[in-house]
Amino acid sequence: MAVLTAGPAAAQGPSAGPVLPNAPSEQAKKPQQLNGENVQPPEGATADVALKVLRDGSLQVTEKVTVPGGKQLTSRVPLKVSAGDDQDRVFEAKDIKTEGAATSQLTGDQLVLTFTGGTSTVTYTVDGAIADQSGRQQARWQVASGFDTPLAKLTASFLAPSPRLSPVDCFAGPIGSSQRCTLAELDHTGVVRLEQNDVQPGDRVDLLVGLPAGTVPANAKFADVGLFATAFAFTPLTGVVFALLLVFLIAGGIFVARRRKEDAGALTTATGPVEVLLRDGERVFFASPDGVLPGQVGTVVDETVDVVDISATVVDLAVRNYLWLAEVPDQDWQIARRNPPDEHLHDFERAVYETLLPAGTDAVLVSQLRARGRLDLRKISDAMYADVVTKRWFSRRPDTARGRLTWLGAGIFALGAAATAVLTFTVGDALLGVAVALAGLAVAAAAALLPSRTARGRVLVGQVRGLLDYLHTAKAEDIPPADREMVFSRSLPYAVVLGDTERWLGTFAALNPASDGSAGLYWYGGMESDQDLRRFGTHFPSFLTALDGLLTASARASR
Repeated sequence: MAVLTAGPAAAQGPSAGPVLPNAPSEQAKKPQQLNGENVQPPEGATADVALKVLRDGSLQVTEKVTVPGGKQLTSRVPLKVSAGDDQDRVFEAKDIKTEGAATSQLTGDQLVLTFTGGTSTVTYTVDGAIADQSGRQQARWQVASGFDTPLAKLTASFLAPSPRLSPVDCFAGPIGSSQRCTLAELDHTGVVRLEQNDVQPGDRVDLLVGLPAGTVPANAKFADVGLFATAFAFTPLTGVVFALLLVFLIAGGIFVARRRKEDAGALTTATGPVEVLLRDGERVFFASPDGVLPGQVGTVVDETVDVVDISATVVDLAVRNYLWLAEVPDQDWQIARRNPPDEHLHDFERAVYETLLPAGTDAVLVSQLRARGRLDLRKISDAMYADVVTKRWFSRRPDTARGRLTWLGAGIFALGAAATAVLTFTVGDALLGVAVALAGLAVAAAAALLPSRTARGRVLVGQVRGLLDYLHTAKAEDIPPADREMVFSRSLPYAVVLGDTERWLGTFAALNPASDGSAGLYWYGGMESDQDLRRFGTHFPSFLTALDGLLTASARASR
């Protein structure tokens, strides 16, 4: 007998090889004689396969498998295998019969055979194993494939109507490998016999036998594989990448959930007492936490620019001597220039100033502003949102989900989409690009879900709660008389924005604004003859109501 080896490594093919009825089978339990000596059969599972080409071109396969008692072995026979970059070879298994402790099941493109302890036999017929090829015919079948446990030894035989069989090729090992089988030979009777030792789980044994032209009708079937089917095939590399993507998504989800929990906690947890009254010898001064202005307070806390934020800014500009507020007859109020805007004003404060008093206007009544029509508040709100980002209380404008992280996610997505297109039409593995694109979408989604408030902003929110505690507990008598009017006035815009106006006015109702030698409040006219702030405490809320109403109407009209 001569061992025949010919041709290049074959592409992967189907499974299982036919056991010829006259092929010798290995005796699993009895020692055999070799050169006069007893040879013990191999330990573990063994398989003997007989393949016979029938006159109609079909291939009869008989698998005789011996499994040690108490164990089970499963073989997954592929009925569709790659025949090149753009084709699959398709087989059909039929007339399946089992003997002993064996079961079979056809599932999609696989024939699943299960063997339980002992010796079992499965017989079936395969269409598609014979192909015309370069003036000859070729029979191809995977004698073994897809076993889930090792085979100690595989033997097989191949018989065809013609004894002139050549060439004979046999490849073993993982799919795609070019490793030759342990033994593949054509004996003097015209029967191809092969042996393969130590077949590992997942290995295949692929047998290719040449036949004379016209031996039997050719019945090989091929299916075109579209570009997208191959480009988006799931490979070990893409599996690793998607596993990393899953880890990234889980870690990102945990990070987002933690940040959202921290942000929600900042709204309900105070940082403790906040010292807003600073002492310099006998003098007392008001200083807000982190330098936050009244107009910024509301935006930092609720992430939106509201009417009350603008109203508090108007009062604050008056307190800081940029505007003059005065009560006039007929329940009206005048807003007048006191000092021009300078470099100490923030952009949103300048926008408030110029919206109320445009160039060429030195004073205006609230009633005139109402009659003039809606005020354009967009410039004010845009400047306020930009300002809280500049102060690093927010990582992006709180009124939008788009920030630097959003654009980063969009860039990653675009890169992934481009990579997918390139890989699809070139080397394949387009799922790598898909994974990158999904990572970009995840980053963009995280950007939308992440709170825009920064760690510094969360600290400030807690300090604002401390500031509110100060407004609730401060007493006029705890402040030196010379500083009471200034502390009252500097704190009032914060009371306005935090909804504590009436209490703050009541706390300082007995304050005599003339104690500093000047009649009335230094920033509010019309009550210079009053010796305390009681009447101011009842009239000032009306000014806020009128101003809020004007701003609310303007905000609604601009929607």
